[in-house]
Amino acid sequence: MRPARHTAHLLWVAVLALLCGLFTAPASQASAAHQPAYPPRQTMLRNATAGLFLHWGMFTAPRHLDCASWEKDVTDGGWSPEYWVDQARKIRAGYIVLATFHSRLGYARPWPSRIPGSCSTRRDLLGELVDAAAKKGLKVILYMTDDPQWHNEQGVETLDSAAYSASKGHDVDLTTRQGFGEFSYDNFFEVMGNYPKLAGFWIDNDNEYWEQHQLYEQIRQLRPDMTLSNNNEDTPVMDMVSHEQKVGMTPPYDQPSATWTPMPRLTESCYKVPDTGSWWYDGQDRPVSTGLNVDRYVANAGNSIKSLMDFTAMVDGRFPPQQEKFLDLMEDYLPPIWQSLHGVDAGGFMYGGMQPGAWNDGSYGYITLRRGDRTTQYVHVTTKPASGDRVRIRDNGYRIERITDLRTGKRFRFDQRDGTLTVRGITDWDPYDTVLEVRTAPHREGVHPAGLVKASEPALTDGDFTTYSDNKGVLPASYTLDLGRVRKASFLGINQREWSPTYNRETFGRKEDSARIKDYTVSVSDDGASWSQVRAGVLESARGVRFIDLGDRLRTRYIRLDVPTTWAAATVPNVYRQLRIDEIQVGYGHPRGHG
Repeated sequence: MRPARHTAHLLWVAVLALLCGLFTAPASQASAAHQPAYPPRQTMLRNATAGLFLHWGMFTAPRHLDCASWEKDVTDGGWSPEYWVDQARKIRAGYIVLATFHSRLGYARPWPSRIPGSCSTRRDLLGELVDAAAKKGLKVILYMTDDPQWHNEQGVETLDSAAYSASKGHDVDLTTRQGFGEFSYDNFFEVMGNYPKLAGFWIDNDNEYWEQHQLYEQIRQLRPDMTLSNNNEDTPVMDMVSHEQKVGMTPPYDQPSATWTPMPRLTESCYKVPDTGSWWYDGQDRPVSTGLNVDRYVANAGNSIKSLMDFTAMVDGRFPPQQEKFLDLMEDYLPPIWQSLHGVDAGGFMYGGMQPGAWNDGSYGYITLRRGDRTTQYVHVTTKPASGDRVRIRDNGYRIERITDLRTGKRFRFDQRDGTLTVRGITDWDPYDTVLEVRTAPHREGVHPAGLVKASEPALTDGDFTTYSDNKGVLPASYTLDLGRVRKASFLGINQREWSPTYNRETFGRKEDSARIKDYTVSVSDDGASWSQVRAGVLESARGVRFIDLGDRLRTRYIRLDVPTTWAAATVPNVYRQLRIDEIQVGYGHPRGHG
């Protein structure tokens, strides 16, 4: 049986949903053929390139030890929701995440609340922000914490257990996870009922009380329009998983190389824009590395990941001067290249496209593809070559027709041979992101179609990147491809599952490593019985499609890829000896051309 208070909540959910007109027809009443591939509530997030993250509360410097004085200084300082909305538009954000109900910021609730227990303002700052954002086409998502442990960090108790207990009619200790879970649980429902235009919740981990009382299921019932995001774990009920503050990569802006959630999962990278300091304003005008943050933005777009950019608002809501300067730069920087960052998919993954990552002479970059127009790819050179005027990129079977500088329209000379595109004559390198607009033929060339190639594990050649082969920890692993008869085979294009970082690292006390192919051999056979080895080597630990070249004269029916080792170390058992492969494509030739 459900507890009485839980049953009451369910009844209240049903009543509110009917009043708000938010119930939708059951799935059984609609044709499955007309069901969207993802819930409509996700459309806003899927269409977004970036979001603005705001940590702001009682302990924003200068800290306030009571709610009334904080609210007074917010109002007296001239806080305006329009300022935040206008700043968000400078980075072309689609949404704002407001993190005030935060364990390190006094559990502040900048809205009037009937639920006692922590700071609650008389002025409806949340409502003002939701309305201001809606007027300019943005959504607001509310951060909710699961964690009571910092309740007296500043030497003052920020959680009022006595007042909350009196309102509930039974004793509740808000400083415990169970007690805080009940308190925060009630706040979810109050906010859902009071703010019909609130777009969703950004949830910092999970609380046992929420899970025991089916919080997320009730949110889905009451507000099917609301999105749910969670950081640091991939919880299936969530619409989006957020990867928090990835640092220590090479190049440093390549945050996607430290993520562990494969496409097409809706994912986000949340990171601090200031170089140092807390996630919230600590009283200092912290420096902002322009190149680092511009290229983080590009890197995430080039991996189909949303950029949730944390700016540290002061008590009056304004950002320190160096952050305002960066926002002003982004306002001017993004428009000329916006079509290469918005409404695009990541190139080199399940959506097709050329190979991203490390290119020639120390250059590095990403590929984006226009949705609905697979004849347009964008090459983002975020680190230019150490010398020279050219970049060389693995073309992945795309015949190139024209290349221009997206900003200036200048056409570039290029040539294609042996699977490599070389773009020449680039002398005006952008300091952050040189963007080349590349027009290609509509279909790839020189790659055997998925239906022709059969595999020992069907998921390897079914053309579906949502299915994959899993070795379940068994090494060596062996994969056999059958071309049906003796045919030409010049290379393998391998897309591994992007479910781990690309290298060994430790973050937040957790060890991470790369579950990718390291050593490999390739053998061939005409009859499936007698084999000869044609290649052996080490495959780089990197995101995106990887290639093994077999030569231009090889003809065979069977190809066997043997993998004795992967990159992960034994010290990271969750990925050690684990190997997952989405697709293996067999190429028989390369496009040739020049322009």
